Amino acid sequence: MLEGWKNDPENFQTADQQFDQYLKFYSECFKRPDDFHLGIHLCRGNYVGSKHFSEGAYDRIATKLFNNLAVSTYYLEYDTPRAGGFEPLKSLPRNKNVVLGVITSKFPELEKASDAIDRVYKAADFVAEGSGQSREEALNRLSVSPQCGFASHAEGNSLGYEDMRKKLQLVREVADKVWPNQP
Repeated sequence: MLEGWKNDPENFQTADQQFDQYLKFYSECFKRPDDFHLGIHLCRGNYVGSKHFSEGAYDRIATKLFNNLAVSTYYLEYDTPRAGGFEPLKSLPRNKNVVLGVITSKFPELEKASDAIDRVYKAADFVAEGSGQSREEALNRLSVSPQCGFASHAEGNSLGYEDMRKKLQLVREVADKVWPNQP
């Protein structure tokens, strides 16, 4: 993607300059009262046949994204290796949260709850390391969800109703194990 950006003669800014402009623009749009909690999903594409349009780790953008975008919560896709590792979460400020999209909404195969739970704890360890908090404190700033919606277009993804129901039950199971006795 970055190579294509650089080679496109219609681009008058570098990708980094454009990213900075987006952060500034969105932050202006997101001005709100201090007690208004706002989240944003960074979608990598969710198209016919469960296809995506973007992949790559958050490493390159994490510091600017977490520190310069005026939102409270980030919904990040972490369902497949295309998202990279959890290391960028070390840049998450103490006053912000992340919803970890560790359950895919693209394919019907059900993830193992134990694997998803392990991934949440691994993410918490990176948040804790970056913020000087304990794992338990970091977990208070994390939650879990599907990586994206089940139907971002009219045709939907390669899942049926029962598959979607099982995925949502899995999200609840993971949440109950990681954050017992929480709503």
